[in-house]
Amino acid sequence: MALITLPVVAPVVGQAINLSPAYVGVYVAFVYVAAMTSSILGGSLVRRWGALRVSQIGMCFSATGLALCAVAHPVSMALGAVLIGLGYGPVTPASSHLLIKTTPPERMSLVFSIKQTGVPVGGMMAGMLVPSFEVLVGWQAAFMIVCAMCLLLVVLVGPLRPVLDDDRDPTIRPSLVNSFVAPIKLVLKTKSLRILAAVSFMFSVTQLSVTTYMVTFLYEDLGWSLVAAGVALTVAQAAGVGGRILWGWVADNWLGSGIMLILVAALLGVSAIGLALFTSATPHWVLYLVLITIGSTAIGWNGVFLAEVARQAPHGMAGMATGGALGFTFMGVLFGPPIFGAAASTLHSYGSGYALLVVPASIIVVLLWRSRARWKNSRAT
Repeated sequence: MALITLPVVAPVVGQAINLSPAYVGVYVAFVYVAAMTSSILGGSLVRRWGALRVSQIGMCFSATGLALCAVAHPVSMALGAVLIGLGYGPVTPASSHLLIKTTPPERMSLVFSIKQTGVPVGGMMAGMLVPSFEVLVGWQAAFMIVCAMCLLLVVLVGPLRPVLDDDRDPTIRPSLVNSFVAPIKLVLKTKSLRILAAVSFMFSVTQLSVTTYMVTFLYEDLGWSLVAAGVALTVAQAAGVGGRILWGWVADNWLGSGIMLILVAALLGVSAIGLALFTSATPHWVLYLVLITIGSTAIGWNGVFLAEVARQAPHGMAGMATGGALGFTFMGVLFGPPIFGAAASTLHSYGSGYALLVVPASIIVVLLWRSRARWKNSRAT
């Protein structure tokens, strides 16, 4: 929710600081440069301080970043984006560290997918609440309300630490260089992790392009109100929640992770082309059907991916493998939204930008189809 707060009111913020909403892609890039770095370091930080403590610290960083983003100046917002990213990055390695200890192998895709519903739920909350807050109290006060929510969560989860962080090792002294290099080396030397990292790079290009520019697409290209566009984003995020659970269940019980991700990528590509064909005259119910499809796929792939990374990681190294793989995921986020924004500006259409997402979706299908034998037994293992 902290990450998506600014993008869902990007047109209003852009007017306040005299910048085009297309520059929200630069904001996202700042967030994910920082998130990429902190996620790679996350495995070592979790071993030293515990998964929950690292998550609490991350929320504090995000809250501070939101406060800086509430200042109507591009430099302050850039600094805020970096702090939000530093807070966002370590949370997934931390949660993978906790879940791998307790989840049965045959249920990992489903359990990790349920855990990952927190991401689209946060997006839903942003799309549903922040535009309304903006109307009622202004966008700056809206940012501070979300900031307060982050800090409240830090306090509420505090009593859980003695149980959840019982495996922390205070004797570990993380080295910045080793903590950063080791997860990347682990991914690069393991073929299955390399393939998964490449797939996540492409998926992240599509996911953040969908969530970052959806409100602006509906507002500027199709003439929707800001609140209506926020509701539409909420619907897409809700579909992402359902998709993460559904794809995880199907992967565990029927298809396995590889074929499941191929199907998700194919549906994503088709729905992206569908968005590009819409005009202001398109019935809203038709657009909502496509929003549900693209939300369930572009936002719904993560749980199956993270469960497979945990499966493929050496014993006791799920957090490190997750951090290393997420480094490549965040690289996709780093490059995707700015390129999308530049393409949309060049083509004078955010819808045309969405059509281009068929390219990363097709690359995912090719990568996984060529290595499908590697994943055929993933449901059982």
